[in-house]
Amino acid sequence: MKQQKPNNKLTNKLIFGLSLILVLILFLALPVFQGFAQNKKDLAKEREALEQQLKELEELIAKYEADITKTEQEKKTLQNQIYILRNKIYKLDLQIKESNIMIEDLSLQIKDTQASIDKTSQKIEDSKRKLVEILRAIYEEDQRSLIEILFSEKQLSGFFNNIVALEILNLKNKELLENIKSLKTYLENQKQSLDEEKEDLERMVKIQILQKQESQAIKKKQEYFLKLTEAEYQKYLREKKETEEKAAKIRARIFELIGIPEAPTFGQAYELAKYVETITGIRPAFLLAILKQESNIGKNVGQCFLKNPKTGEGVVARTGKKISRVMKPSRDVQPFLAITKELGRDPYNTLVSCPMSYGWGGAMGPAQFIPSTWVLYKDKVEKIIGRPADPWVIKDAFLACALYLKDCGADKQTYNSEWRAAMIYFSGSTNKRYSFYGNSVMKLALEIQKDIDIIEK
Repeated sequence: MKQQKPNNKLTNKLIFGLSLILVLILFLALPVFQGFAQNKKDLAKEREALEQQLKELEELIAKYEADITKTEQEKKTLQNQIYILRNKIYKLDLQIKESNIMIEDLSLQIKDTQASIDKTSQKIEDSKRKLVEILRAIYEEDQRSLIEILFSEKQLSGFFNNIVALEILNLKNKELLENIKSLKTYLENQKQSLDEEKEDLERMVKIQILQKQESQAIKKKQEYFLKLTEAEYQKYLREKKETEEKAAKIRARIFELIGIPEAPTFGQAYELAKYVETITGIRPAFLLAILKQESNIGKNVGQCFLKNPKTGEGVVARTGKKISRVMKPSRDVQPFLAITKELGRDPYNTLVSCPMSYGWGGAMGPAQFIPSTWVLYKDKVEKIIGRPADPWVIKDAFLACALYLKDCGADKQTYNSEWRAAMIYFSGSTNKRYSFYGNSVMKLALEIQKDIDIIEK
């Protein structure tokens, strides 16, 4: 009993001391906890403000896209009009050349016809002179007396023969004169017709020249508008690009503000999947189902290490047991070495998937990308997050997975499009022998959607 009292006192002192220390620790830690809570609150406010800015920028980008589409249509319309006018001007040029050649040809024909008219006129004058001489001779014969005729002619019949010959000559000359006059009339009519045709062609050429000038003026005006439209188009493109760059920076900052541990809770994973949907259009339940199927959402990212880059052999991480077909040398080893080197990881102590009963292993991180496929999406991810992409970081894996599924058509968010995308994600094809994977993913997506519906209520 005597020995108990000192022990009770000692115990009481110890309890009092520990309580005092605990109170002191809590007192000292309280500002830290308050600061942590305040910091978390500040981050939430920052994220909310950034999401509002992002929404405004995305609306502005959509407006720029509409303006660009409209301007592109205006450009095409103006280009088509200019093309039509250019062809019209070219056609008018040909028509003017053709008409000028025809005018030149008509001018030659008119010149020849005029020369023929001049010759015919000369023949008419010659015929008239001959006719006058014949008529004079006939008149002179008529004026001779009978005694004169008898003394001048040996026979009387000779006188009558002269008279008949002169009459015949007179008739023939009159006939020739009429023919020549008819020819002249024909030639004059032909010349008049040629003159009229030439005048018509000259009028047509004048009209064609005016049409050409009008078309050139319209074309010049359309080219001016096209230049203005092109300048406006380039302005929209620049402004859209600048806005997209701002949006990308904000999106990257929001992405970083979403605090996700390596093995997130369902709520954390869903929050990330919701944000990834705003970027890719992939339904959160479907994305989570894929990642659940692949790595249990980051809990199992592989159990093997690559050890021999030439053969692709490796070991089981837990046991050290040698295993073949860890990574395909001809396809994945070199990309894998480049990826790990860039990220500062030891390639021979970085977990990758072990091979199944068939095929090769080597898939990386929560989304289980093989190295040769990851390099196809690395730049796309980096453009969004604004830093080097890492297939073992769960946020990067979520985004890369969603981008891949989008390329496979899953952003349509229909059963068939998602099932098809899941099949391609697993095997690169829709071969029915792998339908177990697509069916399993869709079943998981249905269950996950039920959980999401409960959260959202």
